Parts: sequence; C-alpha cells; structure tokens
Amino acid sequence: MSAAGVLSFAQQGWEQVLAKVKWSVVYLDAACAESLHWSCGSSRLLEAVQGPACSLREFEPGAIGGGAQQPRAVFVLSCLLKGRTVDTLRDIVRRSHFQYCVVVTAVSHAVHLTANHVPAAAAAELEGQQPVFEQLEEKLCEWMGNVNYTAEVLHVPLLLAPAAPHLAITPAFATLFPLLPRDVHLLNSARQDKRRLSSLGEVDAAALTPELLLHIRCLVSGLSSLCEHLGVREECFAVGSLSRVIATDLANYAPAKNRKKTATGRASVVFVDRTLDLTGAVGHHGDNLVEKIISVLPQLPGHTNDVMVNMAELTAVQAMEENHSVIAPGCLAQSK
Repeated sequence: MSAAGVLSFAQQGWEQVLAKVKWSVVYLDAACAESLHWSCGSSRLLEAVQGPACSLREFEPGAIGGGAQQPRAVFVLSCLLKGRTVDTLRDIVRRSHFQYCVVVTAVSHAVHLTANHVPAAAAAELEGQQPVFEQLEEKLCEWMGNVNYTAEVLHVPLLLAPAAPHLAITPAFATLFPLLPRDVHLLNSARQDKRRLSSLGEVDAAALTPELLLHIRCLVSGLSSLCEHLGVREECFAVGSLSRVIATDLANYAPAKNRKKTATGRASVVFVDRTLDLTGAVGHHGDNLVEKIISVLPQLPGHTNDVMVNMAELTAVQAMEENHSVIAPGCLAQSK
C-alpha cells in the first residue's frame, strides 16, 4: 500500500469537494477541517471558494447563516446525516438566504441505510439508488423556502488526514477506543436475556451497542473506499477484541463484494487494539524530536494531532497580552 496512493486518496476526495465550493459559504465540522488541514490546507479551499475568509465557517448549532448576498452553501460533514446533525443543518439553512445547497458527507449511503434500519436484503435491492440522500435533498429545498431551489447530497470518502508519507490519521474516529475489561460488565447489563460474557475474548458484534456498531460501520465504509481507490482486495487480521470486530465487519462488508471480485491487487490490513500498548501511548520518553514537539507545545484548537507554534518570536511584534492573537500560530502540517 503505497504512501502516494494514500495521499492521492485524500486529495482526490477534497478535489471533489473543491469543485463544488465556488462562490459558496462553506461549513465544515472539526473532523473534516482536520482532514483538509493535512490534505491540502485551508488556503486551497479559499482559492476554490474565490471569496473572503469569512466564507469558511464551523458547522455548529450557533453558526452564522448566509446573508442575502450569499445564495450558495456547501456543508462538509464527517458524520451520518441523522439526528442532531440534521437538526443543525436545518437551523442554519432556515436562518439563511440560500438558494443552492450542497451537503457532502464522508459516510456512504449504504451506512445511512443501516442507520435507518433498512434490512440488508432490502438495501441490496436499492443498488444504484440513494433514497436517504434524495429525501434530505427534498428537505433542504423545503427549509430554503422554495421547492424550485437546488439541493444536492453526495458522499465523498474524506476519511484520512495524511500526516506523513507513511502515516495517515482518521480524525472522525479519534474517540473510537478499544474496550477495557470493565466494559464487560456494562455490556452484560445491556443484554439481560442473553448469555453473559465472562471476558473481552467473548465479545463479538452482537454484544456491542447499536451506536458503537454504527460508528464501526462508518469506519469500515471509509476503509473500503480506500481499498477501492488502491485497487486492492484486502485480507484482514486483528489483534484485540474490538479490532476483531472491525476486521470481521470489513471482511464481510456487503457493498464491497463486487469490488473484491474485480480488484487486481492484494493488501493485508492489520488491526491492533491500542490498549495492548498503553504504556507506550501514555509515556513521554523524549527520545525523538517529534515526541518532544508534541509533548511540549500546546494543541492546535479543534485538532487532535497538531500543535501550535508561536510565530511571534520571528516578528517585531512585542510580546504583550493584547498581541497574543495578532500572529497566527504555526503548525506541523504547514511547514512553509
């Protein structure tokens, strides 16, 4: 699996987004903003927008809506178009003057069908159709106040943030953490009428909560898209209880069956529970420069894998409290 292939996967996804954003107000959630940060940078997005920096906004309930001179909007989201995400989307659109809305989600339509409890057999019959996205398009036109306005909902696999040539991170899954021994009790409490689990070794997909299973399926969908981009048929291996569930789900992922039949290459995918090396993850040994940088410098706001570098020392700006935010901080992703 080449470093160039992973980088092109991330950049190709963002090129699809950039093709939609001209003269638009762009709303991004934190995970997509971090993926953009490492893939091509906000400057590339601003170039594509061809508008002021205020055209980029965080996707949140209190986000500013679009004014009368801002008829176009693009929402770039890392999560399912469901629940609070749709509520936030509705509120922003209703308090705006949009006439053209594009919603980009990093989660495939197949996973949206799963989230809406569509049986696997029925989902298979919908191949080539996207009823969940089409329904949201109708809702967007309704929220914009005119059914003749334009709405588009599409899936772009914005899974990765390529931090280095051979290292990519998944910002949307920063909170996905392996199960701990004490979690067995919590799982048992939710399955009163089923056989009780005695250890993590007995945990399978059926033992997990629907929310966690759906989160895993979102990850699996993105990994399947990566394998499709690389043109490989994956063999999955796992070390650890949660990794075993993820590997099994990827190996059995129904929408990938046709891809696996036509793939010309092969790849081994190894999943490892991070809890198997907690001492290494939480220790700060300082035996390399990157570790020293990450442990000493403050975290870049809204990011999980980058730090702030004080650039004021390179300028003539006096080091005073009121000048603290005058100079934008540097970071690891943008070294120039």
